[in-house]
Amino acid sequence: MTTRQTGRDLDTSKAHSARMYDYFLGGKDHFEIDKDAALVAAQAHPGIYVTARENRAFMHRATRVLAQEHGIRQWLDIGTGIPTEPNLHQVAQSVANDARVVYADNDPLVLKYAERLMRSTTQGRTAYIEADITDPDSLMSAVEDSGVLDFSQPIALSLNALMHFITDPHDPYAIIRRLLDPLPTGSALAMNHCTPDFDPVTWNNVAEVYTKSGSPVQFRSHSDVRRFFDGLDLVAPGIVCCHRWRSTGPAKGEPEITDAQISLLAGVGIKR
Repeated sequence: MTTRQTGRDLDTSKAHSARMYDYFLGGKDHFEIDKDAALVAAQAHPGIYVTARENRAFMHRATRVLAQEHGIRQWLDIGTGIPTEPNLHQVAQSVANDARVVYADNDPLVLKYAERLMRSTTQGRTAYIEADITDPDSLMSAVEDSGVLDFSQPIALSLNALMHFITDPHDPYAIIRRLLDPLPTGSALAMNHCTPDFDPVTWNNVAEVYTKSGSPVQFRSHSDVRRFFDGLDLVAPGIVCCHRWRSTGPAKGEPEITDAQISLLAGVGIKR
């Protein structure tokens, strides 16, 4: 088990997207400034709480599909966020107890709670590194230095509700290519991404809230999200609103969820 710590202090002067997400999920690992920003976002779109839950549910389903149907036993999860059980390694190790997971995030608060991410099975391994996706070279060097992942075997790159925080000046498509390039054939990209396609007015308002709170976002269309999967073979049902990706539908008695309510496109692609 490995962690990498930089010793950066928590910045509580502005809201942070990971801590806002923690609030949406009903967690307790956030500050008042994060709660205030989250409440403003919820005023712009009251369904954002459901979006957060569906984001998490997609991660669970995609992880199981990759483990059960594609035999993947290794994951690199970037933009991990504050630990919320079951975490990715718990889902993966429930299918294959020898699964290995490296988590990466650049929020010191996530590092504070990283011990929760390290509770692996004895057969598997987990690690947490503090790294920034906008510096993919350093991030991948840290992943390799951790010694947890075997780059001769398939690795699933998991990016949930992250890439809409990477705006065009950072060249998000080049970042994805850099992350996928060293991964062998049979590796995977599993990601979801907010879109304005279904309700442009509401999601433009949400984007404004995040940007004003200090977390600039760029929500993208279906065709723009599809570009992240260029050169990969999409797993059925392709790129769809995340509550429709391999879902069994709402539980009995629960209302139907609409695409406009979620506005989070999701997909899984396999590297040739």
